[in-house]
Amino acid sequence: MTLVRAISPKLLFHAKPAKTTPNHVRAPAFIQSIMSETGQAPSFETPRLVVKTVLATEQPEGDGAVVRRSIGRRELRSLDPFLLLDHFSVSPPGGFHDHPHRGFETVTYMFQGAITHQDFAGNKGTIQTGDVQWMTAGRGIVHSEMPTGGLSTGLQLWINLSSKYKMIEPSYQELLSENIDRAEEDGVEVRVIAGESMGVRSPVHTLTPTMYLDFTLKPGAELRQSIPESWNSFVYIIEGEGIFGSPNSAPVAAHNLLVLGPGDGLSVWNRSSNNLRFVLLGGQPLNEPMAKYGPFVMNTQAEINRTLEDFKHFKNGFGLARTWRSQ
Repeated sequence: MTLVRAISPKLLFHAKPAKTTPNHVRAPAFIQSIMSETGQAPSFETPRLVVKTVLATEQPEGDGAVVRRSIGRRELRSLDPFLLLDHFSVSPPGGFHDHPHRGFETVTYMFQGAITHQDFAGNKGTIQTGDVQWMTAGRGIVHSEMPTGGLSTGLQLWINLSSKYKMIEPSYQELLSENIDRAEEDGVEVRVIAGESMGVRSPVHTLTPTMYLDFTLKPGAELRQSIPESWNSFVYIIEGEGIFGSPNSAPVAAHNLLVLGPGDGLSVWNRSSNNLRFVLLGGQPLNEPMAKYGPFVMNTQAEINRTLEDFKHFKNGFGLARTWRSQ
Protein backbone atom coordinates (compact mmCIF):
# COMPACT_ATOMS: atom_id res chain seq x y z
CA MET A 1 0.00 0.00 0.00
CA THR A 2 1.32 3.40 -0.89
CA LEU A 3 -0.55 6.52 0.15
CA VAL A 4 -0.93 9.05 -2.61
CA ARG A 5 -1.35 12.78 -2.95
CA ALA A 6 -0.79 15.07 -5.93
CA ILE A 7 1.32 17.88 -7.21
CA SER A 8 -0.70 20.46 -9.10
CA PRO A 9 -3.27 23.13 -8.28
CA LYS A 10 -5.28 21.95 -11.28
CA LEU A 11 -8.48 20.43 -9.86
CA LEU A 12 -9.57 16.87 -10.47
CA PHE A 13 -13.02 17.80 -9.20
CA HIS A 14 -14.63 21.10 -8.48
CA ALA A 15 -14.33 22.59 -5.01
CA LYS A 16 -17.72 22.81 -3.37
CA PRO A 17 -18.94 26.31 -2.42
CA ALA A 18 -19.49 27.15 1.23
CA LYS A 19 -22.83 26.01 2.58
CA THR A 20 -25.06 27.85 5.01
CA THR A 21 -27.16 24.80 5.89
CA PRO A 22 -26.06 21.53 7.53
CA ASN A 23 -24.88 18.82 5.15
CA HIS A 24 -26.61 16.11 7.18
CA VAL A 25 -30.05 15.75 5.59
CA ARG A 26 -33.15 13.59 5.80
CA ALA A 27 -34.33 11.94 2.62
CA PRO A 28 -38.07 11.24 2.71
CA ALA A 29 -38.38 11.69 -1.06
CA PHE A 30 -35.98 8.79 -1.59
CA ILE A 31 -37.94 6.55 0.72
CA GLN A 32 -41.19 7.44 -1.06
CA SER A 33 -39.63 6.73 -4.42
CA ILE A 34 -38.71 3.14 -3.52
CA MET A 35 -41.95 2.17 -1.76
CA SER A 36 -44.64 0.28 -3.63
CA GLU A 37 -48.35 0.51 -2.95
CA THR A 38 -48.01 -2.37 -0.49
CA GLY A 39 -45.51 -0.38 1.58
CA GLN A 40 -42.62 -2.65 0.64
CA ALA A 41 -39.48 -1.65 -1.23
CA PRO A 42 -39.67 -3.12 -4.76
CA SER A 43 -37.18 -5.60 -6.12
CA PHE A 44 -34.53 -4.54 -8.58
CA GLU A 45 -34.98 -5.75 -12.11
CA THR A 46 -31.72 -7.68 -11.71
CA PRO A 47 -30.49 -7.75 -8.09
CA ARG A 48 -26.74 -7.98 -7.68
CA LEU A 49 -25.52 -11.05 -5.79
CA VAL A 50 -22.15 -11.77 -4.23
CA VAL A 51 -20.03 -13.79 -6.68
CA LYS A 52 -16.70 -13.76 -4.85
CA THR A 53 -15.54 -13.12 -1.27
CA VAL A 54 -11.97 -12.14 -0.38
CA LEU A 55 -10.81 -11.93 3.24
CA ALA A 56 -8.26 -9.10 3.58
CA THR A 57 -5.61 -10.43 5.97
CA GLU A 58 -2.87 -8.24 7.45
CA GLN A 59 0.49 -7.83 5.73
CA PRO A 60 3.42 -5.43 6.21
CA GLU A 61 3.84 -2.52 3.79
CA GLY A 62 6.00 0.60 3.56
CA ASP A 63 8.04 1.43 6.65
CA GLY A 64 6.31 -0.11 9.67
CA ALA A 65 2.78 0.03 8.24
CA VAL A 66 0.24 -2.79 8.15
CA VAL A 67 -2.40 -3.15 5.42
CA ARG A 68 -5.33 -5.43 4.74
CA ARG A 69 -5.17 -5.73 0.94
CA SER A 70 -8.26 -7.05 -0.81
CA ILE A 71 -7.84 -5.91 -4.43
CA GLY A 72 -4.31 -6.29 -5.80
CA ARG A 73 -3.53 -9.67 -4.26
CA ARG A 74 -3.40 -13.16 -5.74
CA GLU A 75 -7.09 -13.89 -5.09
CA LEU A 76 -8.23 -10.69 -6.84
CA ARG A 77 -5.58 -9.06 -9.03
CA SER A 78 -7.92 -6.29 -10.20
CA LEU A 79 -11.57 -5.49 -10.84
CA ASP A 80 -11.72 -3.14 -13.82
CA PRO A 81 -11.31 -0.18 -13.29
CA PHE A 82 -10.09 -0.84 -9.72
CA LEU A 83 -6.45 -1.82 -9.23
CA LEU A 84 -5.90 -1.94 -5.47
CA LEU A 85 -7.70 -1.51 -2.15
CA ASP A 86 -5.74 -1.27 1.12
CA HIS A 87 -7.16 -0.85 4.62
CA PHE A 88 -4.07 0.69 6.20
CA SER A 89 -2.79 1.26 9.71
CA VAL A 90 0.41 3.20 10.42
CA SER A 91 1.99 5.09 13.32
CA PRO A 92 5.11 7.28 13.61
CA PRO A 93 7.95 6.81 12.96
CA GLY A 94 6.62 4.51 10.23
CA GLY A 95 5.11 5.69 6.98
CA PHE A 96 5.43 5.78 3.23
CA HIS A 97 8.62 7.55 2.16
CA ASP A 98 9.42 9.13 -1.23
CA HIS A 99 8.02 7.04 -4.09
CA PRO A 100 6.75 7.56 -7.67
CA HIS A 101 3.46 6.88 -9.51
CA ARG A 102 2.19 7.11 -13.07
CA GLY A 103 -0.98 6.25 -14.98
CA PHE A 104 -3.84 6.03 -12.48
CA GLU A 105 -5.97 7.78 -9.84
CA THR A 106 -5.77 7.26 -6.09
CA VAL A 107 -8.29 7.94 -3.34
CA THR A 108 -7.27 8.17 0.33
CA TYR A 109 -10.12 8.10 2.88
CA MET A 110 -9.12 8.71 6.50
CA PHE A 111 -10.89 6.82 9.30
CA GLN A 112 -8.62 7.92 12.15
CA GLY A 113 -5.61 10.17 12.68
CA ALA A 114 -3.87 12.26 10.02
CA ILE A 115 -1.45 11.86 7.12
CA THR A 116 0.94 14.59 5.98
CA HIS A 117 1.90 14.71 2.33
CA GLN A 118 4.89 16.28 0.58
CA ASP A 119 5.65 16.16 -3.14
CA PHE A 120 8.37 17.23 -5.54
CA ALA A 121 6.45 20.32 -6.67
CA GLY A 122 6.73 21.80 -3.19
CA ASN A 123 3.19 21.00 -2.01
CA LYS A 124 2.60 20.00 1.59
CA GLY A 125 -0.59 19.34 3.51
CA THR A 126 -2.45 17.10 5.93
CA ILE A 127 -5.70 15.14 5.61
CA GLN A 128 -7.46 14.15 8.82
CA THR A 129 -10.23 11.90 10.11
CA GLY A 130 -13.15 11.80 7.65
CA ASP A 131 -11.30 13.68 4.88
CA VAL A 132 -10.89 12.34 1.36
CA GLN A 133 -8.16 13.08 -1.17
CA TRP A 134 -8.79 12.20 -4.82
CA MET A 135 -5.82 12.57 -7.07
CA THR A 136 -4.52 11.82 -10.55
CA ALA A 137 -0.91 10.68 -10.76
CA GLY A 138 -1.06 11.22 -14.51
CA ARG A 139 2.34 11.45 -16.21
CA GLY A 140 4.31 11.39 -12.97
CA ILE A 141 4.57 12.23 -9.30
CA VAL A 142 7.07 11.58 -6.51
CA HIS A 143 5.82 12.13 -2.98
CA SER A 144 5.76 10.91 0.62
CA GLU A 145 2.88 10.17 3.00
CA MET A 146 3.66 10.11 6.71
CA PRO A 147 1.39 9.78 9.76
CA THR A 148 1.12 12.84 11.99
CA GLY A 149 0.71 12.26 15.70
CA GLY A 150 -0.57 8.82 16.67
CA LEU A 151 -2.22 5.90 14.88
CA SER A 152 -3.62 6.66 11.41
CA THR A 153 -6.04 4.32 9.63
CA GLY A 154 -8.12 4.46 6.48
CA LEU A 155 -8.63 3.14 2.97
CA GLN A 156 -6.61 3.73 -0.15
CA LEU A 157 -8.07 2.87 -3.53
CA TRP A 158 -6.30 2.84 -6.90
CA ILE A 159 -8.47 3.52 -9.96
CA ASN A 160 -7.13 2.91 -13.44
CA LEU A 161 -7.15 5.65 -16.09
CA SER A 162 -8.00 5.18 -19.73
CA SER A 163 -5.20 5.51 -22.25
CA LYS A 164 -6.27 9.07 -23.17
CA TYR A 165 -5.70 10.25 -19.57
CA LYS A 166 -2.60 8.33 -18.51
CA MET A 167 -0.14 11.07 -19.44
CA ILE A 168 -2.08 14.16 -18.35
CA GLU A 169 -0.64 16.58 -15.83
CA PRO A 170 -0.99 15.44 -12.19
CA SER A 171 -3.85 17.01 -10.26
CA TYR A 172 -5.62 16.65 -6.95
CA GLN A 173 -8.31 17.93 -4.68
CA GLU A 174 -9.24 17.34 -1.06
CA LEU A 175 -12.80 16.82 0.13
CA LEU A 176 -12.98 17.76 3.81
CA SER A 177 -15.17 15.74 6.13
CA GLU A 178 -17.57 18.60 6.82
CA ASN A 179 -18.18 19.01 3.09
CA ILE A 180 -19.15 15.38 2.45
CA ASP A 181 -22.94 15.29 2.20
CA ARG A 182 -24.85 12.72 4.23
CA ALA A 183 -28.38 11.36 4.30
CA GLU A 184 -30.15 9.29 6.94
CA GLU A 185 -33.44 7.40 7.04
CA ASP A 186 -34.84 4.38 8.88
CA GLY A 187 -31.56 3.41 10.52
CA VAL A 188 -29.41 3.85 7.38
CA GLU A 189 -26.82 6.62 7.08
CA VAL A 190 -24.69 7.28 4.02
CA ARG A 191 -21.73 9.57 3.32
CA VAL A 192 -21.72 10.30 -0.42
CA ILE A 193 -18.09 10.64 -1.49
CA ALA A 194 -18.77 10.05 -5.19
CA GLY A 195 -21.96 9.21 -7.03
CA GLU A 196 -25.49 9.42 -5.61
CA SER A 197 -27.50 7.83 -2.81
CA MET A 198 -30.75 8.61 -0.95
CA GLY A 199 -31.34 11.77 -2.97
CA VAL A 200 -27.86 13.18 -2.35
CA ARG A 201 -25.36 13.65 -5.18
CA SER A 202 -21.64 14.27 -4.67
CA PRO A 203 -19.97 17.21 -6.44
CA VAL A 204 -16.96 15.02 -7.22
CA HIS A 205 -16.16 14.68 -10.92
CA THR A 206 -13.81 11.82 -11.72
CA LEU A 207 -11.95 10.97 -14.89
CA THR A 208 -13.03 7.35 -14.50
CA PRO A 209 -16.76 7.36 -13.62
CA THR A 210 -16.95 6.08 -10.03
CA MET A 211 -19.39 5.55 -7.15
CA TYR A 212 -17.97 5.71 -3.58
CA LEU A 213 -20.52 5.42 -0.74
CA ASP A 214 -19.89 4.90 2.99
CA PHE A 215 -22.91 3.25 4.69
CA THR A 216 -23.74 2.61 8.34
CA LEU A 217 -26.77 0.42 9.12
CA LYS A 218 -28.16 0.21 12.63
CA PRO A 219 -29.39 -3.17 13.96
CA GLY A 220 -32.48 -4.25 12.03
CA ALA A 221 -31.98 -1.76 9.19
CA GLU A 222 -32.24 -2.62 5.50
CA LEU A 223 -30.81 -0.87 2.41
CA ARG A 224 -31.56 -0.86 -1.30
CA GLN A 225 -29.03 1.00 -3.44
CA SER A 226 -29.09 1.31 -7.22
CA ILE A 227 -25.87 0.74 -9.20
CA PRO A 228 -25.35 1.51 -12.92
CA GLU A 229 -25.95 -1.80 -14.63
CA SER A 230 -22.83 -1.70 -16.83
CA TRP A 231 -20.45 -0.98 -13.93
CA ASN A 232 -18.35 -3.37 -11.88
CA SER A 233 -18.91 -3.06 -8.14
CA PHE A 234 -17.86 -4.38 -4.74
CA VAL A 235 -18.41 -3.98 -1.01
CA TYR A 236 -15.71 -3.77 1.66
CA ILE A 237 -16.95 -4.32 5.23
CA ILE A 238 -15.32 -2.01 7.78
CA GLU A 239 -17.09 -3.17 10.95
CA GLY A 240 -19.94 -5.42 12.02
CA GLU A 241 -21.54 -8.08 9.84
CA GLY A 242 -24.28 -8.00 7.25
CA ILE A 243 -26.26 -9.96 4.67
CA PHE A 244 -25.63 -8.84 1.10
CA GLY A 245 -27.50 -9.53 -2.14
CA SER A 246 -29.96 -12.21 -1.01
CA PRO A 247 -31.93 -12.35 2.26
CA ASN A 248 -31.05 -16.04 2.54
CA SER A 249 -27.30 -15.47 2.36
CA ALA A 250 -25.07 -16.06 5.38
CA PRO A 251 -23.84 -12.96 7.24
CA VAL A 252 -20.38 -11.70 6.25
CA ALA A 253 -18.05 -10.04 8.78
CA ALA A 254 -15.56 -7.16 8.76
CA HIS A 255 -12.47 -7.11 6.53
CA ASN A 256 -14.14 -9.11 3.75
CA LEU A 257 -14.45 -7.73 0.22
CA LEU A 258 -17.50 -8.87 -1.73
CA VAL A 259 -17.40 -8.80 -5.53
CA LEU A 260 -20.91 -8.19 -6.84
CA GLY A 261 -22.31 -9.85 -9.93
CA PRO A 262 -24.29 -8.17 -12.72
CA GLY A 263 -27.45 -6.25 -11.94
CA ASP A 264 -28.93 -2.83 -11.30
CA GLY A 265 -28.89 -2.66 -7.50
CA LEU A 266 -27.83 -4.12 -4.16
CA SER A 267 -29.89 -5.07 -1.11
CA VAL A 268 -28.33 -5.26 2.37
CA TRP A 269 -29.74 -6.40 5.73
CA ASN A 270 -28.27 -5.88 9.20
CA ARG A 271 -29.78 -8.62 11.39
CA SER A 272 -27.10 -8.36 14.06
CA SER A 273 -27.18 -6.46 17.36
CA ASN A 274 -24.33 -4.14 16.32
CA ASN A 275 -23.90 -1.44 13.69
CA LEU A 276 -22.79 -2.50 10.21
CA ARG A 277 -20.43 -0.18 8.32
CA PHE A 278 -19.21 -0.78 4.78
CA VAL A 279 -18.20 1.04 1.62
CA LEU A 280 -19.90 0.34 -1.69
CA LEU A 281 -17.84 1.14 -4.77
CA GLY A 282 -18.71 0.94 -8.43
CA GLY A 283 -16.86 1.97 -11.54
CA GLN A 284 -17.29 2.01 -15.30
CA PRO A 285 -14.90 -0.61 -16.71
CA LEU A 286 -12.29 0.64 -19.18
CA ASN A 287 -12.01 -2.63 -21.13
CA GLU A 288 -8.46 -1.74 -22.16
CA PRO A 289 -5.23 -3.76 -22.03
CA MET A 290 -3.18 -3.16 -18.89
CA ALA A 291 0.50 -3.47 -17.99
CA LYS A 292 1.69 -2.94 -14.40
CA TYR A 293 5.04 -2.64 -12.71
CA GLY A 294 4.91 -1.64 -9.03
CA PRO A 295 3.64 1.98 -8.85
CA PHE A 296 3.31 2.34 -12.65
CA VAL A 297 0.17 1.30 -14.58
CA MET A 298 0.07 1.68 -18.36
CA ASN A 299 -1.49 -0.11 -21.35
CA THR A 300 1.52 -1.95 -22.79
CA GLN A 301 4.84 -3.35 -21.64
CA ALA A 302 6.58 -0.93 -24.00
CA GLU A 303 4.96 1.97 -22.12
CA ILE A 304 6.11 0.48 -18.82
CA ASN A 305 9.64 0.24 -20.18
CA ARG A 306 9.51 3.90 -21.22
CA THR A 307 8.19 4.83 -17.79
CA LEU A 308 11.11 3.09 -16.11
CA GLU A 309 13.50 4.97 -18.37
CA ASP A 310 11.73 8.27 -17.66
CA PHE A 311 12.00 7.76 -13.93
CA LYS A 312 15.61 6.60 -14.11
CA HIS A 313 16.67 9.60 -16.22
CA PHE A 314 14.36 12.22 -14.59
CA LYS A 315 12.40 13.14 -17.71
CA ASN A 316 8.86 13.28 -19.17
CA GLY A 317 7.16 14.12 -15.88
CA PHE A 318 9.83 13.06 -13.41
CA GLY A 319 12.28 15.95 -13.92
CA LEU A 320 11.81 17.40 -10.44
CA ALA A 321 12.72 14.07 -8.85
CA ARG A 322 16.39 14.60 -9.66
CA THR A 323 17.04 16.78 -6.60
CA TRP A 324 13.89 16.59 -4.46
CA ARG A 325 13.74 14.80 -1.11
CA SER A 326 10.94 15.06 1.44
CA GLN A 327 11.71 16.61 4.80
